[in-house]
Amino acid sequence: MVYGFLGVIYIVPIVRNYFGGPGFSLLATSIILGVMILPTVISISFDALVSVPKTYREGSFAMGATKWQTIYKVIIPSASSGILASFILGMGRAIGETMAVIMVAGNALRIPTSILDPLRTLTSNIALELAYATGDHRLGLFSTGVVLLIIIMTLNYIANFAIKRRVIK
Repeated sequence: MVYGFLGVIYIVPIVRNYFGGPGFSLLATSIILGVMILPTVISISFDALVSVPKTYREGSFAMGATKWQTIYKVIIPSASSGILASFILGMGRAIGETMAVIMVAGNALRIPTSILDPLRTLTSNIALELAYATGDHRLGLFSTGVVLLIIIMTLNYIANFAIKRRVIK
């Protein structure tokens, strides 16, 4: 919610002033979500890079590789599954985020045709409509929740597979 407030105070006016329109848009939402998932991605990627065995680096240097060659040819490929897992887990977090998105997305019930158009995400739709939904409308919202659950579980499964692949190496 803090991220959403900061988005409304800082990001939305910047988008409005530089690009026109209301400012509540896919662009503002993307910026806020990017900032929100950054700590997750950085933390897991850092752990993956640090977990590369020291012997890999030493072996590369012993073969005459420069520091940049070692990073590019040895360290990053060795940590690639962990880095991939960090992006997948970050995407899972972004998909599940609701409140910040509600605050900066504009909540328009239409498909955006531009990154400057307002939108409504599935999680926002559930949060905004569940209080007054009845009958089939309520079932539809629960079905949306099941779809989101399946998407996030799939992303977590892929991330776990990537992490296990890294551990096996």
